[in-house]
Amino acid sequence: MSLNVGDCIVFERTFTKREVELFTEISGDEGIHHLTPDEQGRVVVQGLLTATLPTKVGGDHNVLARNMDFEFIRPVFTGDTIVCEVKIEQYEKQANQRTAILATFACVNQNGKEVLKGSFSGVILHHT
Repeated sequence: MSLNVGDCIVFERTFTKREVELFTEISGDEGIHHLTPDEQGRVVVQGLLTATLPTKVGGDHNVLARNMDFEFIRPVFTGDTIVCEVKIEQYEKQANQRTAILATFACVNQNGKEVLKGSFSGVILHHT
């Protein structure tokens, strides 16, 4: 599937306690807020685990990222459903069998509150 400037890709994900446990194990990010449940039984999802939402679009389209900019606005908790909207700002074929891509994104929780925003850029390699 080819992308075009102006395309918006929207998807959602609900983070689980098990995903936070696995990410803790892989990343070593063992902040107490990721390990100790609050009074509602939730833990805070690691920021970089939350950041896998917009990077999913890059993975789906074989983007080799060069730059990523994340602004973490408010915490995400296990059980939160996050809707991520990625907008393609630049998609430009280059002479060297590559396509330059720039995208912006915004993620909101189930209450409509923004939790993460930013951008990523890179290239897509085209195999001949």
